[in-house]
Amino acid sequence: MRILVGVDGSSSSDAVLQEAARRPWPAGSEFNVMTVVDPFFFTRAPAILEEAKKNTLQSLEEQARSLVDSGWRVSPDVVLDNPRHALPRAAKRWKADLVLLGSHGHGAVGRLLLGSTAQAVLRHAECSVEIVRKSGAEQGAGPGMRLLIPTDGSEHADAALKSVAERPWPNGSEFLIVASPEYPVLAGEYPYFPTEDLDQVMKHGREHAKESARSGEGFLQKAGLKACSQVTEVHDSPAQAILATAREWKADLIVMGSHGRRGFDRLILGSVSETVALHAHCSVEVIRKPLAVL
Repeated sequence: MRILVGVDGSSSSDAVLQEAARRPWPAGSEFNVMTVVDPFFFTRAPAILEEAKKNTLQSLEEQARSLVDSGWRVSPDVVLDNPRHALPRAAKRWKADLVLLGSHGHGAVGRLLLGSTAQAVLRHAECSVEIVRKSGAEQGAGPGMRLLIPTDGSEHADAALKSVAERPWPNGSEFLIVASPEYPVLAGEYPYFPTEDLDQVMKHGREHAKESARSGEGFLQKAGLKACSQVTEVHDSPAQAILATAREWKADLIVMGSHGRRGFDRLILGSVSETVALHAHCSVEVIRKPLAVL
């Protein structure tokens, strides 16, 4: 597995490196630990830019020491570019399977705002992306992790389940597959649909959610993982249902597909995956990889 770790020297990126070193990874995995220096701020001082690049590389090698000490192959890299553009391009060039980023970094404005590096990488990277936040597991709550995997029965949700099943996790980890029924949003009394027809639509939504959750649970159990499932209560949106469940269950990590049954919406502001990734209390990994049906 090829993991690109984006850092900027902030406490948030320190947490990313700590999480990367703490987790088990597939045998033979390698890391590219990268800092992007925006040359725009050094336009009138090219000599200072070169010195900044040299010092940054030295610092990066020291920051990556925890990964090296864990026995992983690590290559530090300093890139001169705009971080929002450089990280997706670097991930494609290096053929990364996963990009790890902190939830926020240096700057006067939190990195979760529109236009942030984290959001840009989420939208434009062609591989999976994880936004890393400090969790109870990292702070010593227990040896295992609590992973929440949302599903709607789509091939993209299946890809997230497959990714989880194929990777090693700390001993004692627990996995919750959650499905959220989707109901039609109706304005006014909506006279074109009789009440009994709407009731039938809602019934089908609940049944589909139950079947998706049971299928995901069985898939992970067959892979030898301690998995259970649940169907959420009605919320304003699937994203809000996932966020509420993650908080209540005290998840350490949410792993989900880039989009679901509604189609290719991952680049649209407000999509389920983006909303969850930007607003969850815990780490969120959005899976993009060749898809396989369960």
